[in-house]
Amino acid sequence: MATLSELLRGRTNLPDHDVEWLQLLVGDWQLVADLSFADLVLWVRSTSERWEAVAHVRPTTGQLVFVDDQVGRVADPGRTRDLLDEAASEQRILRVRHVVVPHEQGPDQSVREEYIPVVRGGHVVAVMTRHTNLWTTRTPSRLELTYLATADALCRMVTGGEFPHSGAPTGLRRGAPRVGDGVIRLDVDGVVTYASPNAVSALHRLGHLGEVVGASLAQIVTDNVRESYPVDEGLPLVVTGRQPWRTEVVAGGTTVSMRAIPLTEAGQRFGAIVLMRDVGELRRRERELMTKDATIREIHHRVKNNLQSVAALLRLQSRRLPDGEAKIALAEAERRVGTIAMVHDQLSQGFDETVDFDSIAQRGLNAVVEVSANGVPVHTVTEGSFGRLRAEDATSLAMIMSELVQNAIEHGLGDAGGEVRIGIERQDDERGQSTVVVSIEDDGKGIDPARRPGSGLGTQIVQSLVSDLQGRITWEPIVPHGTRARFTARLRPIT
Repeated sequence: MATLSELLRGRTNLPDHDVEWLQLLVGDWQLVADLSFADLVLWVRSTSERWEAVAHVRPTTGQLVFVDDQVGRVADPGRTRDLLDEAASEQRILRVRHVVVPHEQGPDQSVREEYIPVVRGGHVVAVMTRHTNLWTTRTPSRLELTYLATADALCRMVTGGEFPHSGAPTGLRRGAPRVGDGVIRLDVDGVVTYASPNAVSALHRLGHLGEVVGASLAQIVTDNVRESYPVDEGLPLVVTGRQPWRTEVVAGGTTVSMRAIPLTEAGQRFGAIVLMRDVGELRRRERELMTKDATIREIHHRVKNNLQSVAALLRLQSRRLPDGEAKIALAEAERRVGTIAMVHDQLSQGFDETVDFDSIAQRGLNAVVEVSANGVPVHTVTEGSFGRLRAEDATSLAMIMSELVQNAIEHGLGDAGGEVRIGIERQDDERGQSTVVVSIEDDGKGIDPARRPGSGLGTQIVQSLVSDLQGRITWEPIVPHGTRARFTARLRPIT
């Protein structure tokens, strides 16, 4: 299904600033739906002069009206289209008391409909309809009456171009409060006129044991905030309801997230609502995860240091040996240990068990060329990208790349030098699993008929690692001269 932005840009002539306004509305209208106990549907006039539904939200606090999503629905000529036209042309809210709506999975239901023009900059950019299921005739509670009155105020703000608030922060941390978590209604002076049971419980967990209704929310919070905890500079704006802002309060052994939404009429603030949620357990788990991540990074850092120490010991040992096979073997072992150390070095700098393998591959390539070329001019070209890989795959691929590039330089180019070209292609196989196809080519003398590929220790290591990655490797000559090593590897999914 297309996104809201794609629907608006593909089916309407709305300018970008109006599209952004509607995206802000849809990003925040769950609040209105929950306070209204109603479904909300957003209608826009398409390029074909028809009213089309581009967004739909259901309440989490009451019974829904529409089982099927309304996105893509076109208003048929008749009552609905006429009311949409009237609401848009007159820029006022229209209410239809009782409408019988066929239910997809049961008897017909009685619904109250409201047509709310969405105004920005003095002109109507869309119409929002509110559909309330009149499933009960009981007397509403004070909570319901407060919620409905607040929802009506927000709808009037939508028609007045005062909601959503374009300057409100989006909230980067998890645990943003919603209507069901706790609602407090404030008057213009910041005095609590209503507090839902969940909101009262949240304030009690902060340490406040007195009455909430009739008290100043700013005073309640101030009396319970401990000086040992840092206080967000936006806290006064939230607890007084003066600005659309979010903050968190730490007190009483818990953390409460708060969000203020000022209520205005013709530009004048007459009160506010404050949503609050106890996020103490959520923040505790986040701290545990941060501690665990820091521990894992420290482990990778220490492994890298230990591997570098092993590489240094191998280098010292090789210097004590005369030139020959033993010295060459120790030098190759040192290079292989250093390659694994590079992967752990990259992992020690991240926050998860994945790495950007392109930087590792480039560092490894430079190191191999520097060691293996022995002053011979070697030019390297890399095409394509590995992207992010799991740590297990990164270690194996780093070893494979190191061995194949070294073989290309030492056995392919030899003393004449030349070019090594590396091609990388990420793709999905027939089962939808991610794979990588890598080719390493040199323009050297080609494959020695007397030396079968795979007979050396390095290529045996490569074949073993490729097999562990559920892949395969081949060597083939290049016309007019040169060698191509090509391997595939199946990558573990990144979750």
